Amino acid sequence: MSIFEYNGSALVSMVGKNCFAIASDRRLGVQLQTIATDFQRISKIHDRVFLGLSGLATDAQTLYQRLVFRHKLYQLREERDMKPETFANLVSALLYEKRFGPYFCQPVIAGLGDEDKPFICTMDSIGAKELAKDFVVAGTASESLYGACESMFKEDMEPEELFETVSQALLSSVDRDCLSGWGGHVYVVTPTEVKERILKGRMD
Repeated sequence: MSIFEYNGSALVSMVGKNCFAIASDRRLGVQLQTIATDFQRISKIHDRVFLGLSGLATDAQTLYQRLVFRHKLYQLREERDMKPETFANLVSALLYEKRFGPYFCQPVIAGLGDEDKPFICTMDSIGAKELAKDFVVAGTASESLYGACESMFKEDMEPEELFETVSQALLSSVDRDCLSGWGGHVYVVTPTEVKERILKGRMD
């Protein structure tokens, strides 16, 4: 078993019309043993940028703390929040810095940039970015997430339709992966509000 699969995870982010959604499962396991069913994989960096970290849970928490520290320094120096593109570059540089002993994480970054244009990207454990205009996935359920998102995605979805689409994609995908699941956590972010919802899923 790969170290990336040790705790299990499922992460997906999808863009809509001037909005985006980012969703994850809630299981924390040690291989096939479930440890917690309310694990938080998605973190708010500020009102317009969210970060999801799949992979090894301990590394994800360490990386998150370092990124919050860097973002707070940026806020103090620049007196503004980071744009999502800038934050993605920061995450990439931080991961590449540790390329010889990497953080075993696959991050997903989602945010609203200039003129409320949604930005999503993912990267590997050494910071090689993959930008997308529709959706990005990460974690042990990524293969089934690709299939579900490919078939369900439509362009310019309104926030409510986007929530339904990303929720159905997540729930149907984690049912096909024994290392992730136990419900879902979905954020839908628009220029004016952030909606957070908990999904109930199969509890086995």
